[in-house]
Amino acid sequence: MRILADDPGHLSYVVTGEGPPVVLVHAGVADHRMWDAIVPALAERHTVVRYDLRGFGESAPPTGPFSESDDLRRLLDHLGHEQVRLVGASWGGRVAVDFALTHPGRVHSLALLAAPWPGYDWSADMVAYDEAETAALAAGDLDAAIRVNLDMWLRGPARGWDDVAAGLAGQLRGPLRTSLVNQTAVEEHSQGAATEGIAAITAPTLVGIGGLDVADFRDIGHRYATEIPGATLVEFATAAHLIALDAPAELAAVLGPFLAG
Repeated sequence: MRILADDPGHLSYVVTGEGPPVVLVHAGVADHRMWDAIVPALAERHTVVRYDLRGFGESAPPTGPFSESDDLRRLLDHLGHEQVRLVGASWGGRVAVDFALTHPGRVHSLALLAAPWPGYDWSADMVAYDEAETAALAAGDLDAAIRVNLDMWLRGPARGWDDVAAGLAGQLRGPLRTSLVNQTAVEEHSQGAATEGIAAITAPTLVGIGGLDVADFRDIGHRYATEIPGATLVEFATAAHLIALDAPAELAAVLGPFLAG
């Protein structure tokens, strides 16, 4: 991976293919590798940029205040990309929303896959998940915290582990461990994301939801599709929260024509 050094640490990134630039922003339980299965298809027509958010993957944990949106802007400036197609999954979707609101002229089009909604009134199931993760981390049981997250975000509430593709849990376990180890530093130093003005997004927008995801995120997906003018909603019936892992071929087939538009 390539390195972009700065005061809070450094960002790691990788570039594949040639053509109009597409930036893929990973989920908060993953890193840039969550996109591995769809990159070959996208790279046939695009320059695909993937990076690890600060404190994830190979990017350093923050040592001072930072903004995810500013990080993305600096990376694009470094690479010389004035305008990009932007795709974000889960927390990466919120980063993408914030970037589209703060730098609207730099977003050609926007795809949001199971992005959260700030201030959402979470269900009892989501509250129970958060309490279980918090308890595991407070007890110093990182393995238990990983299991809690794999159950919620990879398996999901609607299927058993026998229904999850072989190898995905192993693929996610390492990135998830890194994110949990660095979670306190990230939460301490992150300046947060924009919480208002979703209707101000003017870029063509695709909203993806997993048919097997937590009900909260299916509801949020519909909210994004309603609030963002002209947004298109697509449901991936066989996917839980991490659509790029569960349904990479279906996602690539949808993103291809959308990003080319």
